[in-house]
Amino acid sequence: MRAMVMAAGLGTRLRPITYEIPKPVVPVCNRPIVEHLARLLAAHGVDELVANLHWFPDTVKAALGDGSELGVGVSYEFEERLLGTAGGVRNVSSFLTEPGEDFLVLAGDALTDVDLTKLMAAHRTNGGVATLAVKKVSDVSEYGVIVVDGEGRIQGFQEKPDPAEALSDLVNCMVYAFSPEVFDYFPGEPGEEIDFALDVFPRLLELDVPFHVHEIDSYWNDVGTLREYVQGNLDAVSGAVRVEPLGELIEGERSLEGGVEVIGPVLIAEDAEIGAGSWLKGPAIVGPGARIGAESRVAEAVLLPGAGIPPGGIFARGLAGDAQALLSGLKIV
Repeated sequence: MRAMVMAAGLGTRLRPITYEIPKPVVPVCNRPIVEHLARLLAAHGVDELVANLHWFPDTVKAALGDGSELGVGVSYEFEERLLGTAGGVRNVSSFLTEPGEDFLVLAGDALTDVDLTKLMAAHRTNGGVATLAVKKVSDVSEYGVIVVDGEGRIQGFQEKPDPAEALSDLVNCMVYAFSPEVFDYFPGEPGEEIDFALDVFPRLLELDVPFHVHEIDSYWNDVGTLREYVQGNLDAVSGAVRVEPLGELIEGERSLEGGVEVIGPVLIAEDAEIGAGSWLKGPAIVGPGARIGAESRVAEAVLLPGAGIPPGGIFARGLAGDAQALLSGLKIV
Protein backbone atom coordinates (compact mmCIF):
# COMPACT_ATOMS: atom_id res chain seq x y z
CA MET A 1 0.00 0.00 0.00
CA ARG A 2 1.15 3.53 -0.74
CA ALA A 3 0.66 6.78 1.12
CA MET A 4 1.51 10.45 1.06
CA VAL A 5 2.54 12.67 3.94
CA MET A 6 1.83 16.34 3.23
CA ALA A 7 4.94 18.09 4.54
CA ALA A 8 5.23 21.27 2.46
CA GLY A 9 3.37 23.77 4.64
CA LEU A 10 4.86 26.76 6.44
CA GLY A 11 3.35 26.16 9.89
CA THR A 12 3.03 29.87 10.60
CA ARG A 13 0.93 29.40 13.74
CA LEU A 14 3.78 27.49 15.37
CA ARG A 15 6.29 30.29 15.06
CA PRO A 16 8.91 31.05 16.33
CA ILE A 17 9.83 27.34 16.16
CA THR A 18 8.92 27.14 12.48
CA TYR A 19 11.10 30.07 11.52
CA GLU A 20 13.92 27.51 11.47
CA ILE A 21 12.25 24.19 10.58
CA PRO A 22 8.96 23.10 8.97
CA LYS A 23 6.15 22.09 11.28
CA PRO A 24 6.33 18.35 10.38
CA VAL A 25 9.88 18.29 11.78
CA VAL A 26 9.17 19.80 15.21
CA PRO A 27 9.96 17.14 17.82
CA VAL A 28 7.51 15.23 19.99
CA CYS A 29 9.19 13.02 22.58
CA ASN A 30 12.51 13.98 20.92
CA ARG A 31 11.54 12.68 17.46
CA PRO A 32 10.13 14.72 14.54
CA ILE A 33 6.34 14.46 14.17
CA VAL A 34 6.77 13.28 10.58
CA GLU A 35 8.95 10.41 11.81
CA HIS A 36 6.17 9.29 14.15
CA LEU A 37 3.76 9.38 11.21
CA ALA A 38 6.10 7.32 9.00
CA ARG A 39 6.38 4.71 11.75
CA LEU A 40 2.58 4.69 12.08
CA LEU A 41 2.12 4.17 8.35
CA ALA A 42 4.65 1.34 8.30
CA ALA A 43 2.88 -0.35 11.23
CA HIS A 44 -0.36 -0.38 9.20
CA GLY A 45 1.03 -1.96 6.07
CA VAL A 46 2.29 1.00 4.03
CA ASP A 47 5.48 -0.01 2.26
CA GLU A 48 6.08 3.13 0.17
CA LEU A 49 5.33 6.74 0.94
CA VAL A 50 6.04 10.09 -0.63
CA ALA A 51 6.43 13.43 1.13
CA ASN A 52 6.04 16.76 -0.62
CA LEU A 53 8.54 19.44 0.35
CA HIS A 54 8.86 23.21 0.23
CA TRP A 55 9.84 24.96 3.47
CA PHE A 56 13.35 23.86 4.58
CA PRO A 57 13.09 20.66 2.50
CA ASP A 58 16.43 19.24 3.63
CA THR A 59 15.21 19.07 7.22
CA VAL A 60 12.39 16.69 6.26
CA LYS A 61 14.86 14.56 4.31
CA ALA A 62 17.18 14.50 7.32
CA ALA A 63 14.31 13.39 9.53
CA LEU A 64 13.12 10.52 7.31
CA GLY A 65 16.09 9.57 5.17
CA ASP A 66 15.21 6.83 2.71
CA GLY A 67 12.90 5.25 5.28
CA SER A 68 14.99 2.09 5.70
CA GLU A 69 15.25 2.65 9.46
CA LEU A 70 11.50 3.20 9.70
CA GLY A 71 10.29 0.15 7.80
CA VAL A 72 8.97 2.03 4.78
CA GLY A 73 10.45 3.33 1.54
CA VAL A 74 10.41 7.13 1.36
CA SER A 75 10.63 9.35 -1.72
CA TYR A 76 10.23 13.11 -2.07
CA GLU A 77 8.62 15.66 -4.37
CA PHE A 78 9.77 19.28 -4.11
CA GLU A 79 7.26 22.06 -4.81
CA GLU A 80 8.90 25.21 -6.11
CA ARG A 81 5.70 27.01 -5.17
CA LEU A 82 3.06 25.67 -2.85
CA LEU A 83 0.32 23.79 -4.69
CA GLY A 84 -2.18 23.57 -1.83
CA THR A 85 -3.26 20.42 -0.03
CA ALA A 86 -4.99 18.84 -3.00
CA GLY A 87 -2.61 20.25 -5.60
CA GLY A 88 0.33 18.67 -3.82
CA VAL A 89 -1.45 15.29 -3.80
CA ARG A 90 -2.35 15.54 -7.49
CA ASN A 91 1.29 16.36 -8.21
CA VAL A 92 2.23 12.83 -7.06
CA SER A 93 -0.89 11.08 -8.37
CA SER A 94 1.09 8.78 -10.67
CA PHE A 95 3.04 7.45 -7.68
CA LEU A 96 -0.08 6.98 -5.55
CA THR A 97 -2.16 5.28 -8.22
CA GLU A 98 0.49 3.15 -9.92
CA PRO A 99 -0.47 -0.05 -8.03
CA GLY A 100 -4.15 0.57 -8.86
CA GLU A 101 -5.08 0.37 -5.17
CA ASP A 102 -6.64 2.66 -2.60
CA PHE A 103 -4.11 4.87 -0.81
CA LEU A 104 -3.71 7.07 2.27
CA VAL A 105 -2.96 10.77 2.60
CA LEU A 106 -2.00 12.34 5.94
CA ALA A 107 -1.19 15.85 7.05
CA GLY A 108 2.46 15.71 8.03
CA ASP A 109 2.08 17.92 11.07
CA ALA A 110 -0.50 16.23 13.30
CA LEU A 111 0.16 14.01 16.31
CA THR A 112 -1.99 10.88 16.19
CA ASP A 113 -2.03 7.12 16.61
CA VAL A 114 -5.16 6.61 14.49
CA ASP A 115 -5.87 3.04 13.41
CA LEU A 116 -5.23 3.35 9.68
CA THR A 117 -6.14 -0.27 9.07
CA LYS A 118 -9.67 0.39 10.34
CA LEU A 119 -9.86 3.58 8.28
CA MET A 120 -8.96 1.75 5.09
CA ALA A 121 -11.40 -1.08 5.90
CA ALA A 122 -14.18 1.47 6.44
CA HIS A 123 -13.31 3.13 3.14
CA ARG A 124 -13.62 -0.12 1.23
CA THR A 125 -16.93 -0.85 2.94
CA ASN A 126 -18.27 2.63 2.18
CA GLY A 127 -17.62 2.27 -1.53
CA GLY A 128 -17.13 6.00 -2.16
CA VAL A 129 -14.12 7.78 -3.62
CA ALA A 130 -12.93 9.13 -0.25
CA THR A 131 -13.23 8.50 3.46
CA LEU A 132 -12.19 11.20 5.91
CA ALA A 133 -11.13 10.43 9.48
CA VAL A 134 -13.12 12.64 11.84
CA LYS A 135 -13.17 13.13 15.60
CA LYS A 136 -15.68 14.65 17.98
CA VAL A 137 -14.46 17.75 19.80
CA SER A 138 -16.07 19.94 22.43
CA ASP A 139 -15.02 23.25 20.83
CA VAL A 140 -15.40 23.35 17.04
CA SER A 141 -14.47 27.01 16.61
CA GLU A 142 -10.87 26.24 15.51
CA TYR A 143 -11.65 23.43 13.09
CA GLY A 144 -13.37 22.49 9.87
CA VAL A 145 -16.66 20.80 10.77
CA ILE A 146 -18.18 18.00 8.66
CA VAL A 147 -21.94 17.45 8.38
CA VAL A 148 -23.05 13.89 7.60
CA ASP A 149 -26.23 11.89 7.19
CA GLY A 150 -27.21 8.83 9.20
CA GLU A 151 -25.06 6.58 6.99
CA GLY A 152 -21.91 8.66 7.38
CA ARG A 153 -22.10 10.17 3.90
CA ILE A 154 -20.83 13.72 3.81
CA GLN A 155 -23.48 16.38 3.23
CA GLY A 156 -21.61 19.61 3.86
CA PHE A 157 -18.90 21.55 5.69
CA GLN A 158 -18.57 24.47 8.06
CA GLU A 159 -15.27 26.25 8.53
CA LYS A 160 -14.55 27.21 12.15
CA PRO A 161 -18.18 27.85 13.05
CA ASP A 162 -19.42 29.59 16.16
CA PRO A 163 -20.28 26.72 18.52
CA ALA A 164 -23.86 27.99 18.76
CA GLU A 165 -24.23 27.69 14.98
CA ALA A 166 -22.32 24.44 14.45
CA LEU A 167 -24.28 21.70 12.68
CA SER A 168 -21.90 18.99 13.84
CA ASP A 169 -19.18 18.27 16.37
CA LEU A 170 -17.16 16.16 13.93
CA VAL A 171 -13.93 17.78 12.76
CA ASN A 172 -11.67 16.91 9.85
CA CYS A 173 -8.42 15.24 11.00
CA MET A 174 -6.80 15.53 7.55
CA VAL A 175 -6.26 11.77 7.51
CA TYR A 176 -7.75 10.46 4.27
CA ALA A 177 -8.32 7.18 2.47
CA PHE A 178 -8.83 7.64 -1.28
CA SER A 179 -9.65 5.51 -4.28
CA PRO A 180 -7.69 6.29 -7.45
CA GLU A 181 -10.93 7.57 -9.08
CA VAL A 182 -10.90 10.61 -6.80
CA PHE A 183 -8.51 12.37 -9.18
CA ASP A 184 -11.25 12.36 -11.84
CA TYR A 185 -13.00 15.04 -9.78
CA PHE A 186 -10.11 17.38 -9.08
CA PRO A 187 -10.90 20.78 -10.64
CA GLY A 188 -8.47 22.78 -12.75
CA GLU A 189 -5.26 21.57 -14.32
CA PRO A 190 -2.15 19.86 -12.96
CA GLY A 191 0.24 22.41 -11.49
CA GLU A 192 -2.54 24.67 -10.24
CA GLU A 193 -2.96 25.42 -6.56
CA ILE A 194 -6.07 23.69 -5.19
CA ASP A 195 -7.28 22.76 -1.73
CA PHE A 196 -9.30 19.80 -0.50
CA ALA A 197 -11.63 21.83 1.71
CA LEU A 198 -12.10 24.73 -0.72
CA ASP A 199 -12.06 22.98 -4.08
CA VAL A 200 -12.15 19.18 -4.17
CA PHE A 201 -14.68 18.32 -1.48
CA PRO A 202 -17.17 21.00 -2.59
CA ARG A 203 -16.91 19.63 -6.14
CA LEU A 204 -17.71 16.12 -4.91
CA LEU A 205 -20.80 17.52 -3.20
CA GLU A 206 -21.78 19.48 -6.31
CA LEU A 207 -21.54 16.38 -8.51
CA ASP A 208 -23.27 14.16 -5.91
CA VAL A 209 -20.23 11.88 -5.72
CA PRO A 210 -20.41 9.75 -2.56
CA PHE A 211 -17.72 10.20 0.07
CA HIS A 212 -17.88 9.41 3.75
CA VAL A 213 -16.45 9.84 7.23
CA HIS A 214 -14.89 7.37 9.62
CA GLU A 215 -15.13 8.49 13.24
CA ILE A 216 -12.06 7.75 15.32
CA ASP A 217 -11.58 7.55 19.07
CA SER A 218 -7.78 7.58 18.83
CA TYR A 219 -5.63 10.46 20.02
CA TRP A 220 -5.43 13.36 17.57
CA ASN A 221 -3.86 16.79 18.01
CA ASP A 222 -3.22 19.02 15.02
CA VAL A 223 -0.46 20.80 16.99
CA GLY A 224 -1.68 24.02 15.45
CA THR A 225 -0.55 26.38 18.21
CA LEU A 226 2.27 26.57 20.72
CA ARG A 227 -0.15 25.65 23.50
CA GLU A 228 -1.32 22.56 21.59
CA TYR A 229 2.27 21.64 20.75
CA VAL A 230 3.35 21.70 24.38
CA GLN A 231 0.24 19.75 25.37
CA GLY A 232 0.90 17.19 22.64
CA ASN A 233 4.39 16.55 23.99
CA LEU A 234 3.12 16.21 27.56
CA ASP A 235 0.36 13.89 26.39
CA ALA A 236 2.87 11.76 24.49
CA VAL A 237 5.27 11.35 27.40
CA SER A 238 2.28 10.52 29.61
CA GLY A 239 1.23 7.72 27.25
CA ALA A 240 -1.97 9.28 25.94
CA VAL A 241 -0.76 8.73 22.37
CA ARG A 242 1.33 5.77 21.24
CA VAL A 243 4.68 7.01 19.93
CA GLU A 244 8.26 5.81 20.24
CA PRO A 245 10.17 8.22 22.51
CA LEU A 246 13.88 8.88 22.13
CA GLY A 247 15.77 8.85 25.42
CA GLU A 248 15.25 7.36 28.87
CA LEU A 249 11.68 7.50 30.11
CA ILE A 250 11.56 7.68 33.91
CA GLU A 251 8.24 6.80 35.47
CA GLY A 252 7.48 7.08 39.14
CA GLU A 253 10.03 8.63 41.50
CA ARG A 254 13.78 8.18 41.15
CA SER A 255 16.95 9.75 42.51
CA LEU A 256 19.74 10.30 39.98
CA GLU A 257 23.43 11.00 40.43
CA GLY A 258 24.18 14.30 42.11
CA GLY A 259 21.05 14.34 44.20
CA VAL A 260 18.77 14.98 41.21
CA GLU A 261 15.16 14.12 42.07
CA VAL A 262 12.79 13.03 39.30
CA ILE A 263 9.04 12.52 39.59
CA GLY A 264 7.94 10.97 36.30
CA PRO A 265 6.96 10.65 33.65
CA VAL A 266 10.06 12.48 32.49
CA LEU A 267 11.86 11.72 29.20
CA ILE A 268 15.58 12.55 29.26
CA ALA A 269 17.72 12.50 26.11
CA GLU A 270 20.99 10.58 26.31
CA ASP A 271 23.28 13.62 26.09
CA ALA A 272 21.25 16.02 28.23
CA GLU A 273 22.94 17.42 31.34
CA ILE A 274 21.14 17.90 34.64
CA GLY A 275 22.93 19.80 37.39
CA ALA A 276 23.30 18.54 40.94
CA GLY A 277 20.40 19.06 43.28
CA SER A 278 17.87 19.74 40.54
CA TRP A 279 14.24 18.65 40.73
CA LEU A 280 12.15 17.55 37.73
CA LYS A 281 8.45 16.83 37.83
CA GLY A 282 6.59 15.32 34.91
CA PRO A 283 5.13 15.17 32.52
CA ALA A 284 8.27 16.70 31.07
CA ILE A 285 10.74 16.23 28.22
CA VAL A 286 14.44 17.06 28.28
CA GLY A 287 15.74 17.14 24.72
CA PRO A 288 19.13 16.33 23.20
CA GLY A 289 21.87 18.70 24.36
CA ALA A 290 19.63 20.41 26.90
CA ARG A 291 21.42 21.80 29.96
CA ILE A 292 19.74 22.21 33.32
CA GLY A 293 21.80 24.12 35.88
CA ALA A 294 22.35 22.97 39.44
CA GLU A 295 19.55 23.40 41.96
CA SER A 296 17.01 24.12 39.21
CA ARG A 297 13.30 23.28 39.27
CA VAL A 298 11.56 22.06 36.12
CA ALA A 299 7.92 20.94 35.90
CA GLU A 300 5.46 20.16 33.09
CA ALA A 301 7.87 21.53 30.51
CA VAL A 302 9.30 20.75 27.09
CA LEU A 303 13.01 21.44 26.71
CA LEU A 304 13.85 21.26 23.01
CA PRO A 305 17.38 20.44 21.77
CA GLY A 306 19.95 22.80 23.24
CA ALA A 307 17.62 24.41 25.78
CA GLY A 308 19.35 25.96 28.78
CA ILE A 309 18.03 26.53 32.28
CA PRO A 310 20.42 28.56 34.49
CA PRO A 311 21.54 27.35 37.91
CA GLY A 312 18.79 27.86 40.42
CA GLY A 313 16.30 28.47 37.62
CA ILE A 314 12.59 27.71 37.69
CA PHE A 315 10.88 26.60 34.49
CA ALA A 316 7.29 25.39 34.56
CA ARG A 317 4.61 24.70 31.94
CA GLY A 318 6.66 26.11 29.12
CA LEU A 319 8.80 25.56 26.05
CA ALA A 320 12.47 26.39 25.55
CA GLY A 321 15.11 25.51 22.99
CA ASP A 322 18.00 26.59 20.79
CA ALA A 323 17.45 27.14 17.08
CA GLN A 324 20.80 25.79 15.86
CA ALA A 325 20.65 22.77 18.14
CA LEU A 326 17.15 22.06 16.86
CA LEU A 327 18.39 22.09 13.28
CA SER A 328 21.34 19.81 14.03
CA GLY A 329 19.34 17.16 15.87
CA LEU A 330 17.00 15.92 13.16
CA LYS A 331 18.59 12.71 11.98
CA ILE A 332 16.95 9.41 12.85
CA VAL A 333 18.46 7.55 15.82
